[in-house]
Amino acid sequence: MPDQPFPPEGATPGAGPVGAAGVAATEVAAPEHRPPAAPGGSPSAGPADGSATAPERARSLWSDAWRDLRRNPVFIVSSLIILFLLVIALWPSAIASGNPLECDLAKAQQGAGPGHPFGYDGQGCDVYTRTVHGARTSVTVGVCATLGVALLGSVLGALAGFFGGLWDALLSRITDIFFAIPVVLGGLVLLSVVTSNSVWPVIGFIVLLGWPQISRIARGAVITAQQNDYVQAARALGASHSRVLLRHIAPNAVAPVIVVATIALGTYIALEATLSYLGVGLKPPSVSWGIDISAASPYVRNAPHALLWPSGALAITVLAFIMLGDAVRDALDPKLR
Repeated sequence: MPDQPFPPEGATPGAGPVGAAGVAATEVAAPEHRPPAAPGGSPSAGPADGSATAPERARSLWSDAWRDLRRNPVFIVSSLIILFLLVIALWPSAIASGNPLECDLAKAQQGAGPGHPFGYDGQGCDVYTRTVHGARTSVTVGVCATLGVALLGSVLGALAGFFGGLWDALLSRITDIFFAIPVVLGGLVLLSVVTSNSVWPVIGFIVLLGWPQISRIARGAVITAQQNDYVQAARALGASHSRVLLRHIAPNAVAPVIVVATIALGTYIALEATLSYLGVGLKPPSVSWGIDISAASPYVRNAPHALLWPSGALAITVLAFIMLGDAVRDALDPKLR
C-alpha cells in the first residue's frame, strides 16, 4: 500500500470531499443548537421553546415542616378549632349577646329553651352564655402562661447548655427542686393566700412551676446544636458568644421548644380549670369553665346539662391543642421523614 502523504501544515484533516462536506454540515448545524439571543443580546440560559423552569428554591426544615402541616388533616382540624376559640375569646358577644353574670333563680336547673340552647345552671344563669365567655379566660391563661414558661425556660436552659460548668450544675439542681413540687399541691398552698380575682396570679403560678420542663428541653437542644460543624467554624472565625448563640444555635434549637410548648398549652388550660374547680384558682364573679364545672357538680343528677357543656368545651379545647402539638412534632422531627 503506498504511503499517504501527510497533509500540509495548517491544513484541516479530512479536507477532501467527504471531510469538507462534514465540516460544512457542522458549521451549518451548529447555529441550530445555540441558545437564542436574549433581548439584551446575550444568549438565554433556557431552550428556545421556553420550557425551562425556575430553579428550585432552597429547602429548609421550616419550609418542609409547613408543607407537611398543610397536608396533615390533624393539623387542619385542630387549627380550625383553635381559630374558632380565639375568635370567641376575643369577641364573645358576637355569638352570645347575653350577660354571663345575669341570673334568674326562677329558671334554675331548667333545660334548653328558645334562645337558651344549653339551659340554665343551679343559679339560673344561662349556660350557653357562660360557656362562650369562659373561653376568654381559658385561652388567656393558656397563651400567657405558655409564653412566660417558654421565654423563661428557654433563656435559662440555653444559657446552661451553652456555658455549662458551674452555671449548668446550679441550674440543674434548681430544676430538680422545682420538679419535686407537686403542681396541684403547690397551687393549693400558694394560691390559697391570693385574694385577687384576676388571671395573673394563676398565670404567675403556672410560669413558676412550669419553666423547668422547657428548660430541660432547651438545654439538651443547645448542647446538641453547638456540636455541629458550622458552630465550631463560627467560633474559629472569632464570633462572639452572643452571636454564636443567637445566630447559629438558637434557630436550630428552637424546634423542640415549640413542640413542647404547644402541647403544654392545653395542659395549662386544664390546670387552670382544675385549680378553679378546687376553689384556689379563679373565683366568682370571674367566668371560667372550672368555676362552672365546680358549681354544676352538686346538681349533676337534676341538671346534667350544666356540667356537660363547660366540661365538653374544656375537653375539646385541650384536645385541639394536644393534636396541634402532635402535628407540629411530626413535622419538625427529621427522623420521621
